[in-house]
Amino acid sequence: MTRPPAPNRDPGLQPERTRLAWRRTTLSSTVAAVLAVKAALHGGIRPEGVIICALCCALWLGFLAVAHHRITTLAADSGPPPPLTPRLATAAVLCTVAVAVCAAVLVY
Repeated sequence: MTRPPAPNRDPGLQPERTRLAWRRTTLSSTVAAVLAVKAALHGGIRPEGVIICALCCALWLGFLAVAHHRITTLAADSGPPPPLTPRLATAAVLCTVAVAVCAAVLVY
């Protein structure tokens, strides 16, 4: 018994979905950073609030740089996109976790 041939897959769909996911995640990260800044400065300007705001903004910029790099890589028309490098994946994860820690500090 022979198997039917696999259907041809459009190679452009996967990178497009991944690119859109990166854009959504970047938008979510932006909202989280803005809310963190608002929460940190809610009771007035305090030194620890300013430090947390600066840290959240730096982490947001780091994540934005990783996301921009990945989005432009996925948008290139040079065949299948290369996988995300471990260095960039680690940077994205660390920025995300650090923003979550900042949020926990702000709520606590």
